[in-house]
Amino acid sequence: MAPDPGKVSGILGETHKLVVVGGGGVKKSALTIQFIQSYFVSDYDPTIEDSYTKICTVDDVPARLDILDTAGQEEFGAMREQYMRAGHGFLLVFAINDRQSFNEVSKLFTQILRVKDRDDFPIVLVGNKADLEAQRQVRGARGPPSQPGRVAHPPVSLHISILLWPV
Repeated sequence: MAPDPGKVSGILGETHKLVVVGGGGVKKSALTIQFIQSYFVSDYDPTIEDSYTKICTVDDVPARLDILDTAGQEEFGAMREQYMRAGHGFLLVFAINDRQSFNEVSKLFTQILRVKDRDDFPIVLVGNKADLEAQRQVRGARGPPSQPGRVAHPPVSLHISILLWPV
């Protein structure tokens, strides 16, 4: 298999560019910081764009993961296609207690595939704020149907740092 020309190889193996997208207030930054620093951020501070790097293992090879934490506010939408072109993979984040945030990631999913000019692309759908189950507005059964090559994941809660499976 030929290497992806967009991925940079070096001593650590490849560099993978992961883009975290979703509506405002779904805790994209908290999710990213929890992954990078194992620290929960409880305050909401709208992000314009932040980038992080983490060394991890991909297919048993050390690799560099460049993570772009993007703005969720509509006024920064003009920047979207630029980072969509550069991304090797995407985390689409919505809040389980916010139906509109789920509708937003559906639009982002379509936009990513259009920008990439592909029928599929490495994308993970993340239902965040699972600790707010009592206020849930998005049910797993209403998500996209399973398709070959696509994997369903449980919603997550960074507040309590565990995965919760819907009942």
